[in-house]
Amino acid sequence: MGGLLPVLDAIDQAREHGTVDPGLRAVAAVLETQLATLGLQEVGAPGEPFDPTRHEAISYERSDEVDQPTCTTVHRPGYRVGHHLLRPAQVTVSEPPDQEERG
Repeated sequence: MGGLLPVLDAIDQAREHGTVDPGLRAVAAVLETQLATLGLQEVGAPGEPFDPTRHEAISYERSDEVDQPTCTTVHRPGYRVGHHLLRPAQVTVSEPPDQEERG
C-alpha cells in the first residue's frame, strides 16, 4: 500500500495547483475511498500537538498562540494502516516562546 503514497501526493499537488479536472477528481475519489476501506488513514493536521512518533518536523517557529509544540502547517500528509505508520507527516511546528528556555 505504501507504493501508492506517491500517487496520493501527486493528486494533492494537482489539487493545490487547481489542475484537477472532473475525470481525475472521480478517479481520485474512488482511489481514496478504496484505500480507506483497506484501512489507510491520513496522519497530521494543523492544530495537532506535535508527536515525533507520527510527525517529522521540517521547520520550527516561535508563536505566542500555542502553549505546547503544535503542528501548524502540514507540508506532506503522513499515512498509517492500523497502528503501523507508513510515513510520518512532514510539518512545521510552532513552539511557545519560553520553550527555548526549558531546553
